[in-house]
Amino acid sequence: MNKRNIEILVGFFVLLGLAGLLFLALKAANLASFGARDGYQVSARFDNIGGLKPRSPVRSAGVTVGRVTSIALDAKTFEGVVTMEIDSSVRFPKDSSAKILTAGLLGDQYIGIEPGSADDNLAAGAVIRQTQSAVVLENLIGQLVTGKAGEAAEQAGQKK
Repeated sequence: MNKRNIEILVGFFVLLGLAGLLFLALKAANLASFGARDGYQVSARFDNIGGLKPRSPVRSAGVTVGRVTSIALDAKTFEGVVTMEIDSSVRFPKDSSAKILTAGLLGDQYIGIEPGSADDNLAAGAVIRQTQSAVVLENLIGQLVTGKAGEAAEQAGQKK
């Protein structure tokens, strides 16, 4: 092989490597939906959505069954309204519940759906009524600190 053919071959492999890195970056950031499937939209209302973002996964039993499509604030109730696209191959009962969960201790947040036991399924445009908001780490630490301070004050009052 002459020098020119080797340079073309090396350039081809460099471009192939860059395309692979771009693909992995888009998949890791949930910015691209390769192999998008048909689905139906449902929504849920939460008091606090924490760090949930559009394109976050929707999971049931640890399996990704959809994605968060949008997040908005209801101006009347001041609740976060989360719209999700669920794969059409998965049908949840009407009385299913949705929770905002965290992947790991400080990981990304996602929505977990726990199926109910109703005979009818959620239809397109349905609202999941039973929800549990995100657990905010700062609130937990604040409750722990104020709880300990309250216990110390209570013990100090008993000693007198």
